[in-house]
Amino acid sequence: MIFMRKILRLLLLVCIVVTTNSVFAQKTITIKGKVKFPYNRFNMEIIERQGFDKTIIDSCKVKDDGTYEFKMKVDKPGVYTLDCQKWQSVQFWAEDEDLEINFRGEDTARIKIKNPPYVYIKGGPNNEVMNLMNWNGYRGYQLMIGISQGVYRIPGIDDQTKQEVSGKFYDMLGDESRARIRFLAEHYADRNSVLAVLPALRGEENEELVQQVLARLESKNPNYAPLLKYKAEMAEAKAQKERLAEGKIAPEFSFPTPDGKKMLGPQDFKGKILVLDFWASWCGPCRAEIPHLKEAYKEYSNKGVAFFSVSIDKDNAAWRKAMKEENMPWAQVQAPKAGKDVMKQYQFSGIPYILVLDKEGKIVAKNLRGKALTDKLEELLSGKKKSVAMPAMGM
Repeated sequence: MIFMRKILRLLLLVCIVVTTNSVFAQKTITIKGKVKFPYNRFNMEIIERQGFDKTIIDSCKVKDDGTYEFKMKVDKPGVYTLDCQKWQSVQFWAEDEDLEINFRGEDTARIKIKNPPYVYIKGGPNNEVMNLMNWNGYRGYQLMIGISQGVYRIPGIDDQTKQEVSGKFYDMLGDESRARIRFLAEHYADRNSVLAVLPALRGEENEELVQQVLARLESKNPNYAPLLKYKAEMAEAKAQKERLAEGKIAPEFSFPTPDGKKMLGPQDFKGKILVLDFWASWCGPCRAEIPHLKEAYKEYSNKGVAFFSVSIDKDNAAWRKAMKEENMPWAQVQAPKAGKDVMKQYQFSGIPYILVLDKEGKIVAKNLRGKALTDKLEELLSGKKKSVAMPAMGM
C-alpha cells in the first residue's frame, strides 16, 4: 500500500508539471511575406520594445526572389515590431496566429522620400485589431504632414502664427485619433490584442473604459501574462506621473558640458527660475523653437531666470555643429545613450520638451513653447496669472 501511494503521488506530480507547462507552453508562429524593393544591406528584424529599450528577437535575410520567412518562438504573447531593412516597420501581435506581411521596401526612385505606405497584416482576429490601430496612426501621420505643408505655404503670415495654427489643427487630429482608439477599445474588448490599444487611452477621462476592458479580459483569463504585465506597467506609470507632477522636485541628473570641465543638471540652478529644454540637432521643431528661446533669454535672463538645454543627440559631432550654428548663449549638455535614460526619467517621447522649474527646483509647468513659455515666466516673476496660451505639440 505504501508503495502504491508513492506511485500515485508521483503520477499526480507528473500531471501537475505537465499541466503547468502546457499553460506556459511556447508556441511557434510563421511570419512570412515579400519585399517588393529589397534593400539587402540590412536584415529583416523582429524587435521587442520595453519602454525605451529594444531587443532584437530574431533576424533573417531577404531571399533573391524578395521573400522572407521567420519561425518565431513565442513564449511571451504581446506586441512586437517587424522591421523591414531599416526602411519600413509594422507592429503586430504575436501569440497563435500565422502572419503574412508584405512590404514595398525602399523603392528604386533616385530621390527617396522616407514616408512609407501603410503595411497590412494578413493574420487573425488579434491582428485585425493591430491593423485598425496601425491604420489610425498612419492616417494621423499623413494628415499632420498635409497640415504642416498646407499651413507653412500660406503667404503673408509669420512663423509664430503658422505654428499656432498648426498646433490647433494638431490638437483636432489628436482628439479625432483618441475617439477612434476609444471605439476600438469598446468594440474589440474580447480580443487579447486590445491590450495594445489601451496605452493610448491614458487619462482620467478614459479610466472607466480602460477598467471595463480589463475586467472583460480578466473574466476570460485572470492569469493571462500580458494582462498582468500591462497592469504592473500602468501602476508604475501612475507612480512615475505622480513623481513628475507639478509641485514635485524635478529629477536630478548630471551630464558633461561641451568642454568637459563641468557636470550640470537641474539641481545646479536652484535659486533661479529654470527653463529646462530637451532638444536634438536633427529635430526640426526644436531648431524652430530656438529663436523663441533666444527672445525669452534676452528678456528674462537678467531677471533671475536661467536657461539650460539638454541634447539627446546620439552623434556628438552633430550636436556640436548645431550648437555652433544656433549660437545659444546658455548652458548646454549632452545626455548619454541618445537620452534614453533621461527620457525615461522625465517621461517624454517628443521634443522639444520644455519645462519650467521654480527657485526650489520644483516643476511648475511642462511642455511649453513660444508664447506659452513667456507667459509662464511673466506670471512667475510678476505673481500675476496670465491667460493660458495653448501649448504646442512636441514632434
